[in-house]
Amino acid sequence: MADIIDLSLLADSRRYLSKLLDTRGLSYFLQKEGARLFHLEPTKVELVLRTALRSREGTLPKPHPKAIDHCRKEIRRELIRRVASAMLQTGL
Repeated sequence: MADIIDLSLLADSRRYLSKLLDTRGLSYFLQKEGARLFHLEPTKVELVLRTALRSREGTLPKPHPKAIDHCRKEIRRELIRRVASAMLQTGL
């Protein structure tokens, strides 16, 4: 079975992620406490995903669960890429 990707959901989630990164910064998505220094907080990733899901028009069908999982992975990948880039810039 082919993977199902909802491009409108992916575009919306990227747009909300970009807005949050512009307003709050990358540190908003990182855990403030714990042993791991650069650990993503899962609730913040879910916040982006829930916001993208709520913003969809009521006429659109509910996205497939695999499309939601793919979108979650893409958000995490983008955040990991940005954290790695920030680490390289600071020399860690």
